Amino acid sequence: MSRLAAPLVSLAPMAGVTDIPFRRQVKNFGGRYCVSEMVACEQLARERLDMVRRAAGAGVISPLVIQLAGREPRWMAEGARMAEAAGADVIDINMGCPAKSVTSGLCGSALMRDPVTALRLIEATVGATGLPVTLKMRLGWDHASLNAPDIARSAQAAGVRMLTIHGRTRNQFFAGAADWAAIAPIVDAVSIPVIANGDISSACDARRALLLSGAAGVMIGRAAQGRPWLPGAIEHALKHGGEAAAPERAQSLASLLTLYEDTLEFYDRGLGVRVARKHIAWTIDAVFGAGARERRKAICMLEDSSRVREELCVLFDGEPERAAA
Repeated sequence: MSRLAAPLVSLAPMAGVTDIPFRRQVKNFGGRYCVSEMVACEQLARERLDMVRRAAGAGVISPLVIQLAGREPRWMAEGARMAEAAGADVIDINMGCPAKSVTSGLCGSALMRDPVTALRLIEATVGATGLPVTLKMRLGWDHASLNAPDIARSAQAAGVRMLTIHGRTRNQFFAGAADWAAIAPIVDAVSIPVIANGDISSACDARRALLLSGAAGVMIGRAAQGRPWLPGAIEHALKHGGEAAAPERAQSLASLLTLYEDTLEFYDRGLGVRVARKHIAWTIDAVFGAGARERRKAICMLEDSSRVREELCVLFDGEPERAAA
């Protein structure tokens, strides 16, 4: 089996964040590999609208990487077949989500407590599709059970082509600092590419994560919220030196307005206005910092999409000090 070419920098799957409109902006800024929001297999098979939306993207996002989550082999297999039919290029298995709403259903990182079931799910997914299958997980459920190397070896033997490891346990959630050095034993345990994830928000972070982990690449998560340019900028810096450079304010505004229009179209206007608010808030924070919090709040409360566009243009065209006035 040939190796899957490992992306040097990729965008992490984030529920409520990495939908098609946001991934399009990441791609526009040079991000090459973007993973979808987590798609619950059983709900996808039952054609629940939000899951169908999450699995969309054929002809829009390339490569189309769809992340699947589930707790039963039959649903993982069906989800893999449906994702392939929907135009996926790569299928990723979620064994890293720490959210209680996910782990209470024996999905996500809860599977790291049951490696036998996890392997069955992996085998069912790989067996149901001819697409490359990848796996994202954490170091373990807690520090008493750092079993990621063992699961990694089993996953490789079952046909998984690439691994992404978040450098925390499930019980850490997002507390403390990600332990990039703790990813090194997983890198040593397998011959397939391993990607390091967790707390990477700059080219400096990426270089250190690669050095400590020995990984083939890095995955950018929460730091990309409001910064769709970040994955592409970090990759450019890793290849050419220096630090990741933010775009000019005018370019950030143009990106945000395009993201806003795409979101209204993708979700329909009523829902889209609400969905877009978090992206507006994150982008304003990224560009202006705390100085524009009151303006951010006022813009995010608007229901009229035309007013939202007008106020964003006024904010971004002014100076930070004026924006806060």
